[in-house]
Amino acid sequence: MDEAMRRFAVLQPHLEEGVSLIAAARAADVPIRTAQRWLSHYRTDGLDGLSAMSVTICDSSTRIEGCIDLALHPDRVIPEPVGKDGIELLVIDEAERLSTQSLEHIRDIFDRTGIGVILIGMPGLERKLERYPQLYGRIGFAHHYRTLKGDELTFVLTRHWRKLGLQLDDADFTDHQAIASIARITGGNFRLLHRLFVQIERILKINELSLVTDDVVEAARSTLIIGAT
Repeated sequence: MDEAMRRFAVLQPHLEEGVSLIAAARAADVPIRTAQRWLSHYRTDGLDGLSAMSVTICDSSTRIEGCIDLALHPDRVIPEPVGKDGIELLVIDEAERLSTQSLEHIRDIFDRTGIGVILIGMPGLERKLERYPQLYGRIGFAHHYRTLKGDELTFVLTRHWRKLGLQLDDADFTDHQAIASIARITGGNFRLLHRLFVQIERILKINELSLVTDDVVEAARSTLIIGAT
């Protein structure tokens, strides 16, 4: 009912004071189409119509999740329901490529469902979102993932070495050379590190090698399109 009253508060100036629906929606920072939908539900079912909308959205989400679960696990007769204590997140990578219409749609999803939204993109994404104040005003925080250096890079490389069944020893000359080449080629970029090690693993298997050397790293680098280093 709290959600229904919040929606009614948006419609109240239009219903009781004669304010246009467009003006009321803009004052509450609500998309006009959303306000029109709320008004239609209110005129049909009153406050119950406003609260029932949330139930409909939740029910639809549950049905969609059930269909996905059934497609992934066709052996199950009844899809397992999503736990009520779980946290739902909408994670969007390469968000800098989203159009204005797409960003507005994401904002509408956030407003209607309350689902958490994470936008991941290249440097400059935050400045792009600043041009859309209605969406930008809803952003809780922004975090800039910096390139890996020093201990962080060593930690990640140690894990990659272990996945290859090897032990990284930065005091060893061969390993030290390989680390230096990897740091130079990737610049500490986490995603590029992953791409490079996919090729390193492939080269080790093809050539039946048991060491990650500078030559192996350079051979892996030659298969990737990563620009000048």
